[in-house]
Amino acid sequence: MTTALAAALGWAAGMRSATPVAALARALADARSPFPRLARTPRGPARVLGTDAAATWLPVAAAGELVVDKLPMTPARTAPPALVGRIASGALVGAAVAATRRESVVLPALAGAVSAAASAFAMQTLRAEAGERLGVPDPAVAVVEDALAIGLSVAAARAAVA
Repeated sequence: MTTALAAALGWAAGMRSATPVAALARALADARSPFPRLARTPRGPARVLGTDAAATWLPVAAAGELVVDKLPMTPARTAPPALVGRIASGALVGAAVAATRRESVVLPALAGAVSAAASAFAMQTLRAEAGERLGVPDPAVAVVEDALAIGLSVAAARAAVA
């Protein structure tokens, strides 16, 4: 289950790198107050993501990414710097999910990273194809992708801390 959740969050990271990190930060913060659902204090990356500061500022960064994604000057998600960021985001959320569950972080971090890389290429292709076949502008297709990334991130993050 942990590896599947890591892969799901990684897939979202391939679409929007900040969204799954923000969703997990919010879920971790919500799980610890006022009526904690987590039986243990998270460790490692989950401890950092579960802070009030992370739960406040990471969603702001994620919202900024949603806006920047629509700008024509934004580089492709598969360009080396962007791809590395998405892979790192996938690895981070994978490791954080495992840390929350007090499990080894290696396989979930790897699952998150690989899933993010696969998603970056697959969703870039799907987004271009959808826009072309439907005859709609790219920003309109991007909004649908935003909704997918947010929905997947929130669902997987909530399941990770349940």
